[in-house]
Amino acid sequence: MAKWPAEREAVTVPTPFGTTYVNLCGPVDAPAVVLLPGGGGATSATWYAQAADLAPTHRVFAVDLPGCAGRGTEAGDRHPRTVADLVVWLDVVLDDLGLEETDLGGHSYGGWIALHYALHARARVRRLFLLDPTQCFAGYRPAYLLHALPLLLRPSPRRARAFLEWEAGGGTGEVPLDPDWLRLQEAAAGFPSVSKPVTGPRPAPDALRGLDMPVLLFLAGNSRTHDTYEVAARADALLPRAETVVVPDVSHHALPQAAPAGLGRRLTGFLSP
Repeated sequence: MAKWPAEREAVTVPTPFGTTYVNLCGPVDAPAVVLLPGGGGATSATWYAQAADLAPTHRVFAVDLPGCAGRGTEAGDRHPRTVADLVVWLDVVLDDLGLEETDLGGHSYGGWIALHYALHARARVRRLFLLDPTQCFAGYRPAYLLHALPLLLRPSPRRARAFLEWEAGGGTGEVPLDPDWLRLQEAAAGFPSVSKPVTGPRPAPDALRGLDMPVLLFLAGNSRTHDTYEVAARADALLPRAETVVVPDVSHHALPQAAPAGLGRRLTGFLSP
């Protein structure tokens, strides 16, 4: 958290699915932007690069996901099991934070949640940005799932590091993984999850064609998670107001932390009224 802006604060939000932990920074009267991290070992802390870029002009709300590592893992009366449950969860969080509408962004699994939420709560989302989202426009590569399997079956710090370092070795000129971030993922590998992540199909093509809001899609050029250019082609074909940017020399897991040159400016420009 030392990588976050100095004025960062934190709040907790009670929901039917447990207590949700939220990191905040930026002017209180600035336009709101809500950030959802990836699944597994990712937490709201991983948004430090984007928080630093956005905090001068936006009120940033980085949210821990229910059931995942982080501080928002206290179990509630229910566990989220469907996309509809995640929509209810995020509605409750936004209500508690006093956000009638917001810009919304997500990375990986968080991008999948953000896209589904935008489809179900269109009046509440002004703009949507997605960082290498999974299961939104294309499926996983078989090799990615095969390398992830040992970590899924028996999580451990060693297996977490081995998997992430394999994925980050997707090409030459690769942006390295942040050592602090990598240690966080190792610690999260032994974290007692209170519920399994919600899984489900990709959004229906007809629903995506009807998503009439600005969408900015950042894709990792060296992602081993899915075929980057298949994702780009399908997103461009389905989303009516999409802008797609392939960021070279960066892997799927490194994209949020790497903050490649120009990403912050592009994102801030996209989110400016």
